[in-house]
Amino acid sequence: MTTALEGVRVVEMTEALAGPYCAMLLGDLGADVIKVERPGSGDQSRSWGPPFIGDVSAYFLAANRNKRSIALNYNRPAGLEALHKLIATADVFIVNQPSLASLQKRGIDAETLRHRHPRLIYSSITGYGFSGPKSGLPGYDIIAQAEAGVMSFTGDETSGPMRYPIAIADMTCGIYASMGILAALLSRGKTGRGQFLDMALFDAQITWLANAGSSYLNSGVVPDRMGNAHPNIVPYDVFQGRDGLHFVVGVGTEPLWQKFAHIVATESDLDSDPRFPDNASRIKNRDALIPILLQAFRQKPASEWLALFANAEIPAAPINAVPEALENMQSRNRGLVVQLEHPVLGAIKNIANPIRLSDTPVSYRFAPPLLGEHTIDVLKSLDYSNEDARALATNS
Repeated sequence: MTTALEGVRVVEMTEALAGPYCAMLLGDLGADVIKVERPGSGDQSRSWGPPFIGDVSAYFLAANRNKRSIALNYNRPAGLEALHKLIATADVFIVNQPSLASLQKRGIDAETLRHRHPRLIYSSITGYGFSGPKSGLPGYDIIAQAEAGVMSFTGDETSGPMRYPIAIADMTCGIYASMGILAALLSRGKTGRGQFLDMALFDAQITWLANAGSSYLNSGVVPDRMGNAHPNIVPYDVFQGRDGLHFVVGVGTEPLWQKFAHIVATESDLDSDPRFPDNASRIKNRDALIPILLQAFRQKPASEWLALFANAEIPAAPINAVPEALENMQSRNRGLVVQLEHPVLGAIKNIANPIRLSDTPVSYRFAPPLLGEHTIDVLKSLDYSNEDARALATNS
């Protein structure tokens, strides 16, 4: 089967998560992704452990499949020349260097490269982008989570600000960057011209404000820390059964509420209580409703409640630990874990790409590469002789 991005070459010169994740998504869709790394150390996330598998961090393995690695010292003239030759073959160039001066020094800034290669799609991924008072400053995920307001209302009323434990700013920026690149490729097919994408972790994280941001912008409401509760839907929270096991329930419509109340009414008078006839009333009387539910749910084990809700098609679920989430039958049936053969580490496992295309499905062709594993092969494809390629790889 062909892939959606067959014939598209991506040159990725990024580290950590946002850029590598973006490039991996494009690789999953069939692009030929060549990852340019520093000799000796490579992508900084290679050392972000433990846990390590062999001498490679599990973190690096999470975001670098479907790529070939070339190690180039582009601070040396020969290495920089090779980098420019490689970029000349690319459809897409992804870089996460925030210093415009550093990019200009090497001639790999957007203006220079797009002048030389008008069809090139150039995607920059930085902390703050190339405009605004913080342009050029470095950024990490936790910085974006803090400054974009997300940490201010994550956690409950007894906690301080909390970082979401997964790098959501990095991943979101990587996803948005891949969407932008795909749009630019589609546009190039019509115009023949590439584009410049100025992507920022801060910008991407701002989008996570979503309904909370809309509430502030349109009504002046500033979100509070509410833990697992929902500001606009009740009940939509974590509860506990008689056996001490936790589960979640989300009752987002009035028909669902009627079914939910009827089930719980065997333990309370919920279905006839005049304080809770609609969602607005339930939000107003949240402090009265939640204790009633907590008391009712103590009458049966969590599994019984979940079975009752499943039979009534009420959204509810157990709170799985990571092993349960990855190893349950739904995950296995949907193929959400894939296995790849690494040249040194043997079989490694990755979280699968969730995109499901009927005619051009994602593919898993390469395990995350060894540092510089493909340097000589890539250089030879750029018309370097075998001797020159080996010399350049050695001198890098």
